[in-house]
Parts: sequence; structure tokens; C-alpha cells
Amino acid sequence: MTFEQDKSLGQCIVGYCDSDYAGDLDKRRSTTGYLFTLTKVPVSWKSTLQSTVALSTIEPEYMAITNAVKEAIWPHALLKDLGVGQKQLELYSDSQGAIHLAKNQVFHAWTKHIVVRYHFVREILEEEEIVLQKIHTTENPADMLTKVVTRAKFEHCLDLVNILHI
Repeated sequence: MTFEQDKSLGQCIVGYCDSDYAGDLDKRRSTTGYLFTLTKVPVSWKSTLQSTVALSTIEPEYMAITNAVKEAIWPHALLKDLGVGQKQLELYSDSQGAIHLAKNQVFHAWTKHIVVRYHFVREILEEEEIVLQKIHTTENPADMLTKVVTRAKFEHCLDLVNILHI
């Protein structure tokens, strides 16, 4: 008897990221959250306070995208090396402004204060192995990692990533 490897997993790794804006009432720092699924099952997630205070609403979303891209590089490369990976990893954000900033290398006076380390995401996106796309806020499961949500919203987020809730 022989077994053949099934390489038809399709989009096996998918990422979602989000942030709030100045949600920490003491220091006014924002929260980053991201979640990755492997064949629609959560395998990696994080919710953390950002290390700097954001000066605009786009900045914490941009930082969340950058942190999610950094997290996505290793598992994407691992699956690719194993021959099971997909051509492009999809990463979803609900911030059109942050997506535009990540994809557009044009200098904007209102973004010059953003720390250069966050701009590395542009280089990664140019390689086209990670594709950044817009998702509606109501369909972004990372929303539950960044802010207080209603029970209905929390259960909806759990449903989006196939987590059973009681």
C-alpha cells in the first residue's frame, strides 16, 4: 500500500490583524492583535500593547500589519520548504488607510514620524509572497483581540475561526 502526499490544501495559512486606537487609558498606547489559521484552524495569535504611542488612527493599524507580516514569514517559509505551502499568504486588515500606506512607498508628510522599522513591511509586500487585503471589520476575527466586544461579536469571531463556544 502506498500513500500520496496531498498538496491541494489551497490557501492553508491565512492571517488577520487589527488594532485599537489609544485603548490603554493610562499611557494612551494602542493594542495590536493578529491571528493566523492553518486550513481554517487557529494556530498562532497574539494580543499585545504597542511599545509607542500612535499619533494617528492609521499608525497603530500599520504597526499591527507590520507585526503580523513579521509573524507570517516563518510559517509561510516552513510550509513552502515542506512542499505544502501556497504561493501567496493572504493577510487581512480592516484599515484601508493602513493597507494603502503599506503598499504605497510615496512619502507623506503626515507619516514621517512613523519609526522606520515599521516600513520594512513594504519590502516584504513587494516580494508578493504575502498579499495584504481589506476585510470588513465585522468579518475580522482579530477584532476580538484588540478591544472589548459584545458577547455576540465575540461568538461571531470564534465562529469565523472554527472555535467552538459553549
